[in-house]
Amino acid sequence: MSTDVPRRYAIRTFGCQMNEHDSARIAGLLEAEGMVAAAADEADVVVLNTCCIRENADNKLYGNLGHLKRRKAENPDLRIVVAGCLAQKDRERIQQRAPHVDVVLGTHNVGRAVELLRRAETDGPVMEILEAAAADDHADFPTALARRELPFSAWVTIQIGCDNSCAFCIVPSVRGPEVSRPFDELVAEVGRLAAGGVSEVTLLGQNVNSYGRDLTLARRRGGEAARVRPLFADLLRAVGAVEGVRRVRYTSPHPKDLRPDTIAAMADTPSVCEHLHLPLQAGSDRVLAAMHRGYTAERYLERLAAARAAIPDLAVTTDLIVGFPGETDADFERTLEVVAEAGYDSAYTFIFSPRPGTEAAARSGDFVPPEVCAERFERLKVVVERSALARHRDRIGRVEEVLVEGPSKKGAGVVTGRTRQNKLVHFAPGDAAVPAGSYAGVRIVDAAPHFLRGELVEVTDRPRHRTRIPVTAA
Repeated sequence: MSTDVPRRYAIRTFGCQMNEHDSARIAGLLEAEGMVAAAADEADVVVLNTCCIRENADNKLYGNLGHLKRRKAENPDLRIVVAGCLAQKDRERIQQRAPHVDVVLGTHNVGRAVELLRRAETDGPVMEILEAAAADDHADFPTALARRELPFSAWVTIQIGCDNSCAFCIVPSVRGPEVSRPFDELVAEVGRLAAGGVSEVTLLGQNVNSYGRDLTLARRRGGEAARVRPLFADLLRAVGAVEGVRRVRYTSPHPKDLRPDTIAAMADTPSVCEHLHLPLQAGSDRVLAAMHRGYTAERYLERLAAARAAIPDLAVTTDLIVGFPGETDADFERTLEVVAEAGYDSAYTFIFSPRPGTEAAARSGDFVPPEVCAERFERLKVVVERSALARHRDRIGRVEEVLVEGPSKKGAGVVTGRTRQNKLVHFAPGDAAVPAGSYAGVRIVDAAPHFLRGELVEVTDRPRHRTRIPVTAA
């Protein structure tokens, strides 16, 4: 390959927002090396950022690696990187089953992707899997990215790892214990993002509302005076006060850690959006106890009611699992009751799939038959969509502030954006110029369970981010 032609990369991401964020970080590192994004079949470097949440996650990985093996046979210069949670978990197995992989790295050394690629160029296949970082080691914490899909919106990782022990979740094993980034460092990062034109930030963590607990504990161990702050509510207020930041979001909180001070910070800070993602998982107290969730359905509903009482026009979304091992018909009926009472704006619903290495996966004798899970899933979907459609119809006639994201998939000449409540809105701008990153007033004219339709009223603000203009050789 000519040295005048930049190398091309492609990243395929499986899994959660944390994986998406890690992929964006890897993309930034590769672009800092002069590489450019390309389609997977044209790339010189292909990164598979893996997830081990789903039962068939390894099948997806090895299916992709089988295709890449054929490509590498045709092009020995192709470099293949496997990163993420499955890499952290399976380690040597990936190299054994797919020796054509050049680099295997885990969740704690994403920042070394480029260095490991360089080593593979000279030394052959490289595997580097690190264990969880110590609480005072922030050397490899995800920071502001060189590459973002939306230049006006950014993820900011405030915490990695998880200290919970949910029976269905593998995250503590592959991401390690909770580690919070220093408060001042986070606020400074948001300030830099805002100065570059970012107007919306999303605070990201496995359990964001437990942010800061390890920082407080570290001070106690160091012999300093005990302090209960900074905690998540303080971070919300500080980030929300950064000049240029119009919207602050966060994901995902844990219901047992939804404290009154967090609710108060959401209510009192104008830039914090009126959206709360609060995973229920199940409505049966028996199932919640088996999951080790740390709350009852009654306690969950009390905290949800407190949030709605304090924050006008709050939209609430959730996660739900159908068919957890041992779930009875009565347990599922209770879930339907709680979901109906909660009246969600939307929900991510999943049929239980065993994650190898978790407590729930070992309860194979209690697995719910697939046909029962499928029937329950459809019944749950009806209840969720009923409340979602009712809440969306209540918005018809209102003028919503929409942050424009770009062209819609709903048809030519249609753009899409999101309200402060994180609702997707499709609208036709007509002859108005509405570039991505603009804020617009949009009147809602129609509603569906998963999106709204609107008509443009006015563009209220233009994007502040810098647009990169490609330079071509003469």
